Amino acid sequence: MQTTWKGTISFGLVSIPVHLYSATQEHDVPLHQVHAKDGGRVRMKRYCEREETEIPYAEIAKGYESPDGRTVTLTDEDLADLPLPSKKVIDVLAFVEEREIDPLMFSKAYYVGVADKAAAKPYALLRDALVESGRIAVTKIALRTRESPAVLRVHEGTLVLQTCIWPDEVRPAAGIAPEEDVEVRPQELKMARSLMDTLSEDFDLSQLHDDYQEALQQVVSARLEGVELPHEEEAGEAPDNVIDLMEALRSSLRQAKGGRTGAAAEPEPEPAPAKKATAAKKTASAKKTAAAKRTTTAKKATTRKSTAPRKAS
Repeated sequence: MQTTWKGTISFGLVSIPVHLYSATQEHDVPLHQVHAKDGGRVRMKRYCEREETEIPYAEIAKGYESPDGRTVTLTDEDLADLPLPSKKVIDVLAFVEEREIDPLMFSKAYYVGVADKAAAKPYALLRDALVESGRIAVTKIALRTRESPAVLRVHEGTLVLQTCIWPDEVRPAAGIAPEEDVEVRPQELKMARSLMDTLSEDFDLSQLHDDYQEALQQVVSARLEGVELPHEEEAGEAPDNVIDLMEALRSSLRQAKGGRTGAAAEPEPEPAPAKKATAAKKTASAKKTAAAKRTTTAKKATTRKSTAPRKAS
């Protein structure tokens, strides 16, 4: 694995010489630009406007144009000599709970490896301390032409450095979510939770694959072989608006279950409160009527007994 960066982790007075290795790689079908008319390759040429000629890559530097139109040229040596403490040192600033870092800030991940055998013990010390504390380390690092905050955490027994964007680079979300008050009924929330549980059964993130790249490769292969391009069957039109949210949730739940065994049972619909009250009134009324009938019957029996003629002794 190719080394991306060489430097030192500074953990208090402890120094750990380390190398960084890119932890991720993106897979795609390599495409380049061609002339649509004849398929000729289109290449970008480095063209100097002042000399009106193409120049080699070795003569290219970075430049900055000021608001008044002046341009300064910055060479690779200028950028390499920037007075940055984080240029070769990953300085651990603090240890925080992972939930304190907004996931929107996370960027690229790098595996952290030891640079020599002497770094093994302090490396293991920092790694085990992070695991035991359940925290992540907040640091800063300068990679290429950019300094950025970063975090150190543990993944499968290996330290991982994940660069972040600066907090003020996260755009505010104000005005995007619905601003009006929306009432969500408890039964709707219960149904949504049931749907979430059903969809999550036996889910394995490692089984996900890139359908787009597979479909693109099929199209490329068909073009190369001169056969008809594959076509996906047209899906049915989605409804323009959800009229009955509860019915949509029930239908989604039935579809998600799809005959699964052990799936969460569909929540029973809430009985209408008005019907409950009516039923209670009817029951109370019936009980009162029955009690009144028993009282009337008892009174009649007592009256008959008191008015009946007594037998002669």
